[in-house]
Amino acid sequence: MSNCAIVGINWGDEGKGRMVDYFADQYQVVVRYQGGNNAGHTVINEYGKFALNLLPSGIFHPETINLLGAGAVVDLKHLCGEIEKLRAAGVKITPENLKISDRAMMVLPIHPAQDQWEEERLGKEAYGSTRRGISPIYGDKYMKKAIQMGDLLHPESLRAHLKKLIDWKNTVFVAGYGQQPVNYDEILEWIETWGGKLKPHICDAFALLEAAQAAGKSVMFEAQLGALRDIDYGIYPYTSSSNPISAYAPVGSGCPFLKVDEVVGVTKAYSTCVGEGPFVGELDGDAAHDLREAGAEYGAATGRPRRVAWFDIPATRYGTKLQAATALALTKIDVLSYLDEIPVCVAYKLNGEIIDRFPYTADLDDCEPVYETLPGWKCDISKARMWEELPKAARDYVEFLEERVDCRMKYVSVGPEREALIIR
Repeated sequence: MSNCAIVGINWGDEGKGRMVDYFADQYQVVVRYQGGNNAGHTVINEYGKFALNLLPSGIFHPETINLLGAGAVVDLKHLCGEIEKLRAAGVKITPENLKISDRAMMVLPIHPAQDQWEEERLGKEAYGSTRRGISPIYGDKYMKKAIQMGDLLHPESLRAHLKKLIDWKNTVFVAGYGQQPVNYDEILEWIETWGGKLKPHICDAFALLEAAQAAGKSVMFEAQLGALRDIDYGIYPYTSSSNPISAYAPVGSGCPFLKVDEVVGVTKAYSTCVGEGPFVGELDGDAAHDLREAGAEYGAATGRPRRVAWFDIPATRYGTKLQAATALALTKIDVLSYLDEIPVCVAYKLNGEIIDRFPYTADLDDCEPVYETLPGWKCDISKARMWEELPKAARDYVEFLEERVDCRMKYVSVGPEREALIIR
């Protein structure tokens, strides 16, 4: 069986959750391979509407194994709350269908606190963090100070690592941020309280995925955020602190020798962005308000209003190449049905020159969008299930985008429900 990665092409918030939910029953294993609870995948199905921050979107399929991989960072309390919320809605979650890599990192209460203090210190230069502690925990990981989930199964190792971590953090917190020292016993108690609930789910992800491959099982890799938030290739420093690109999926899964055979890149029919950083063509005023309200564009994890713009060809083509996408899924095209005409950003103007590439971050602030305008369709398309059922103007819009982006838009979503999808 082939393995597939479902990834974001743009700034995140593209609608990956609904695509993973759609595909999940075709795969035996679904892996979240990076990130933490700083973003959310919105899923609507027979159980209700959910914003999943940590749980893989395959969790609604009881026979699917869902894994938080080695590249993920896990807020223990948040994950416990997410599990209980879904169980209350009737979703089956057990140690058999939810696994956590022993090499994933723990997000402790000190990490969101440090995240907030750093954003406050930066003031107007803040990165727009969700303040969920993601940057501090990845920083600790690469400073070799973080605590892995596997330490929950090794109490002596846990206590030793926590002692070193707290001693180091207190040096930073007191001298750097003017805060009170963190109490070791309080943090240990917090870990034991919430980590104790998760211990049955901890596993050797390498062994799990190795066995799955040997048994011929297919694996879906689920990314958080999008290519333009990648720590190496995104709009640095206004990025996440991990790698949402498909090339990282095997590494972050916990079994680096796995292969990614297909990559479905998800992009919206218009552009949205949560957080700070350059965003060419950002709308304001009535145009922004109307598009934001039509698409209910508020962050799944934070509730923050998303910044909005028209579809961006240079950014989407760049993200598509970064992700090595073999097919694209275009989401929320139904949102554009209120428009008489639909602008598309086809290029940028930089220092008087028209460019069609996505430039280095520092140049983006000086870029202006170059638009072409396409006719709208001015009718409800949410009931369409076949390509031929879409009005010609909607089909023309999709074909225009895929020609300019240079990747087949195989999937066209016309609503948030699982079945509201056209497969071309």
